[in-house]
Amino acid sequence: MKEVRIGVFGAGRGLNMVDQIIFGAEGKLVAVCDKYEPLLQNCKRSAEAAGLTDIAYYTDFEEFFKHDMDAVILANYAYQHAPYAIRLLDSGRHVMSECLTCATMKEAVELIEAVERNPHLIYSYAENYCYTAVRLEMKKRYRNGDIGELMYAEGEYRHDCSPIWPQITYGQKDHWRNINCSTFYCTHSIGPILYMTGLRPVKVSGFETPNPDYMWRLGTASGGAGMELITLENGAILKSIHGNLKHVSPSNYEINGTRGGMRDLSDGRVEIYYEGENENGRGKHDSYSPAPMIAEAENSGHGGADFYTTHFFIQSIMGNEEARKHSIDVYTAVDMCIPGILAYRSIRSGNSSVDVPNLRNKAERDAYRNDTFCTFPSAAGDMWVPNNYHGVDTPPESVYEEVRRRFQAGEPG
Repeated sequence: MKEVRIGVFGAGRGLNMVDQIIFGAEGKLVAVCDKYEPLLQNCKRSAEAAGLTDIAYYTDFEEFFKHDMDAVILANYAYQHAPYAIRLLDSGRHVMSECLTCATMKEAVELIEAVERNPHLIYSYAENYCYTAVRLEMKKRYRNGDIGELMYAEGEYRHDCSPIWPQITYGQKDHWRNINCSTFYCTHSIGPILYMTGLRPVKVSGFETPNPDYMWRLGTASGGAGMELITLENGAILKSIHGNLKHVSPSNYEINGTRGGMRDLSDGRVEIYYEGENENGRGKHDSYSPAPMIAEAENSGHGGADFYTTHFFIQSIMGNEEARKHSIDVYTAVDMCIPGILAYRSIRSGNSSVDVPNLRNKAERDAYRNDTFCTFPSAAGDMWVPNNYHGVDTPPESVYEEVRRRFQAGEPG
C-alpha cells in the first residue's frame, strides 16, 4: 500500500503523535489543526527540526477537513471526538480517536453505526494505558489461562492535575475539564481491565467524592473522584476509580482469578501468583520486568505505551492483521467509556445499578438513540444535568480571571 497520509486534529496531546510520525518510519504527516496558534507552532518547530517543511497548519477545522489525507488522529477536546470521527469516517478517512470515544449514549450509537457503514475503514481507539509492557504481559497471561477465570479486578487512575490546571484549561470557564462529571474520564481505569480480559460490562453503579477545595479554587465544581462498581458479563466485579486525587502511586491494575492473580507493581514489574488445577492455595509467586512487545516503544511516553496506539493504527490501515488484533475496535472502545456516562446517571439516582447495553446488538440501540444525558450543554440539549451532586455553587468569575492570569503568566495552579 502507498504511504498513509495522516492529519492530526489537536496539537496539544497531538504533539506526541506528530513526533512519532515525523521521527518514525511509519506514515506521512501532511496536516495539523488547532485553534490555538502556540500549540501549532510547537508542532511546526518539531517538524522543521526533522527537516519537514511541506506540512500544512490550520486553525480552522473546515479548511483542515478539505486537506488531501487518508487518515486523521483526533486529539481535540475529550468530549468532542465522536462528531468529528463520524464526519471523517463518512468522508472516507480512517480515524484514531484519543480518549474518550463519546460524550453521550446517542453519540455511542451513532459512532458505532458510522463504523459499520464504512467497513473498509479503520477506526481505532487510543487508550494508551492498555499498552505498557506490564499490562500487555498481564493480558497475555490472562488470555493463556494462567490465573483462571476473572473474579475481581481493580483499575485505578489517580491524577492530581491541580498543578497544571491553568495550562490545560486556559482559564476558560466552559473548558471541558471544568464541566465534565466525576465519572466521565473513566477509560484509563476501566480500559486496561477490559483489554486484558476481553470481558464486557453489563451493570454499573456510580459513586463520587465531594469536590475538593483545591479544585473549586481552580474553576470546577465537579465531584472530586469518580468510582464505578461494574459487573462484567461473566459475573466478575470491577472496581474503577479515577480523578484529581492526591496519591502515592498514580495508577493500579490488579486482576484476581479462580487460580491466581496478577498486579502491576507500577515500577515496570508484574507480580503474579498462580496455581495449577489442583494446588488449592499452594501455588507459585513470581515478579519480573517483561520486555516491551516492540523495542522502539521503550522510550515513548506513558511508560512506553504511547508508541503502540499510533503504530497499530497505521499498521492496521496498511493491512497488518497482527496490528488489528492489538488495536481497540469501536465496540470495545465504547465499552470502555459508556460505564462512566451511565455511572453518573446512577449517582444522580442514589447510586442505583444501571444496565450497560451491548451496543454490538442492533436491537439494544434504539433505547439510547436519542439519549443525550450529560453535563456538556452543547451535547446534552434538553437532557443537560449539572456536574455537581453535592450542592456546591459554581465558582465566581474572579476564580476564572485568576486562573487565566496564571495561564498567561505560566504559573502553576
